[in-house]
Amino acid sequence: MRPEPITTARLDLLPLRPGHATEMAAALADPALHTFIGGSPATPEALRTRYERLTAGSPDPTVSWCNWVLRRREAGRLVGTVQATVTGPHRDHAEIAWVVGTLWQGNGYAVEAARGLVEWLRDQGVRTLVAHIHPDHRASAAVATAAGLSPTGEAQDGETRWRLTLPD
Repeated sequence: MRPEPITTARLDLLPLRPGHATEMAAALADPALHTFIGGSPATPEALRTRYERLTAGSPDPTVSWCNWVLRRREAGRLVGTVQATVTGPHRDHAEIAWVVGTLWQGNGYAVEAARGLVEWLRDQGVRTLVAHIHPDHRASAAVATAAGLSPTGEAQDGETRWRLTLPD
């Protein structure tokens, strides 16, 4: 499974490329973004290396790494990312995540992108979606809820597991 362009009302979700690294490093440069996910802002060079690894694909043939950048169509600027790691014998399980730069938070871009991602995954035959969210990250929990996921009560590495099971 390979990422394909996804269009939402205001965003173009573009398959990630190493050439996005410089603009994404600027979009994700605020250290506050790492409050709940850990780490620190990456340099353009570090992001390029990471993006090269991601676009090369998983070394495991049963795993698909699908990554997109979010381009705000009106301004033509990259504002964040969404990702799905698709697994399972029938490629029917995906772990999803999203991040939007602090300059663009509070505008519904993460919700719009997450909903677009869920719809695309449904169309690809994915039936179970999971996200892991820090229990204090209310904004991310709101995105998960808006995308149809619900908290399971399970935890992994201090984060709450959220799940959405799609009908066949």
